[in-house]
Amino acid sequence: MRALMISGDRSGSGKTSISLAIAALLSQKMTVQTFKVGMDYIDPSYLTGVTGRPCRNLDTFVMARRDLMTIFANGMQGADLGLIEGVRGLYEGAESLGDTGSSAAVAKLLGIPVVLVVSARSITRSAAAIVKGFQSFDPAINIRGIILNNVAGSQHIRKATEAIEHHCGIPVIGAVPRQPEMELAMRHLGLVPYLEGKNAPAFLERIQAITGMIGEHIDRDALLGLSSPVTLPPGSDSLFPPPEDPESTIAIALDEAFNFYYADLFDILRAEGAEVITFSPLHDPLPAADGYIFGGGYPELFLHELEANEKMRDAVRERSREGVPVYAECGGLMYLTEEIRTRSGWQGKETAESCQMCGVFEGSTVMPARRVVSYVEGESLGGNPVGPGRFRGHEFHYSDVILPDDTHFSYLLSRGKGIRGQHDGAVRDNTIGSYTHLHPVSSWGMFSAFVTSCRNHSRR
Repeated sequence: MRALMISGDRSGSGKTSISLAIAALLSQKMTVQTFKVGMDYIDPSYLTGVTGRPCRNLDTFVMARRDLMTIFANGMQGADLGLIEGVRGLYEGAESLGDTGSSAAVAKLLGIPVVLVVSARSITRSAAAIVKGFQSFDPAINIRGIILNNVAGSQHIRKATEAIEHHCGIPVIGAVPRQPEMELAMRHLGLVPYLEGKNAPAFLERIQAITGMIGEHIDRDALLGLSSPVTLPPGSDSLFPPPEDPESTIAIALDEAFNFYYADLFDILRAEGAEVITFSPLHDPLPAADGYIFGGGYPELFLHELEANEKMRDAVRERSREGVPVYAECGGLMYLTEEIRTRSGWQGKETAESCQMCGVFEGSTVMPARRVVSYVEGESLGGNPVGPGRFRGHEFHYSDVILPDDTHFSYLLSRGKGIRGQHDGAVRDNTIGSYTHLHPVSSWGMFSAFVTSCRNHSRR
């Protein structure tokens, strides 16, 4: 098996569209396993959609070295090529003086080469200076090839290519023209999730068009030639043991409104002895289960539909009051409040509105609010269905959750904004809701505790 990384010189370089197109095109002839650097949900949904294999996340801030290696090994089973999409610029991470959390850190840890996407808009020879700087900044990073993006004509391509290949000694394997139609559909927190858009013909047609256009301007054979063989350490695929016979059932909310999940979550829950089923808070009744998970997503875009499913909302509140374990992150937390209120001007609407949600937590969600994108670090103090333990994670939201002063919080943060300052992880009965997104591998013990909570409740 072989692998390589597609990274960018900056955010907005075009690496997401280019990575998507490469994954889609190569999947027509081989088995491609994709990975995404960082705590991201939306880019992986596209990479999953075009390859048919769950994209896995890799992050050196959140994950220990062993966890990252075993996630990579687990994903690579049965694959011909591992294709990793970077995050932001190659060297952007959690710190200014270290590379933790960056694409570069993942490339070094796995020992794989990098193909760098350079936005060459309005530059030619200066593109070589950019590449030279990236090469010298950390010589341990093996930048093996370049894809130029946002080029304008043959002269532009020729001058930039000659400068890079002469001064940097690596090939330019693609030059993608500047075209407005190359952009994927965006909204307030990033791209439209693949699960939400895939049922719209225009959405899939746009992806196909982008893939086709990019494919015309990249040398796929040269790209594959830049990949390198990977050797996985002995036993590095042992993180996920064979599933045991299910002893409990956990239902996960999964639809257009709630779809921010890491693929490893399903593996871990099954490995811990849980049967996993999915349901839609938009369309379904609440299924019988021993525990429930409400992940992140965009509930704010489906307020009226969520409010209309009153039986679902009442059932969630009732099950929570009965002490059934419930775990909710971000969008799931918002859904568990009494209401989601949007301010005037939100999504182009002239007036503010309010829609009723589940009411598990007394209080309201207000949108929009200050945009928060941050790594999170803290400790779960216990007294909740995921138990005690230290954790690292991520928060990414455009809302405020306003809860009563006497709300009990179980997470104490040393980094991140949380629901209220250093406090996150609101608890009521056997339900916990937080802005913090946990990666299930780095927080294995907490998800194991959740399965145990579900199992113990089912035995009552």
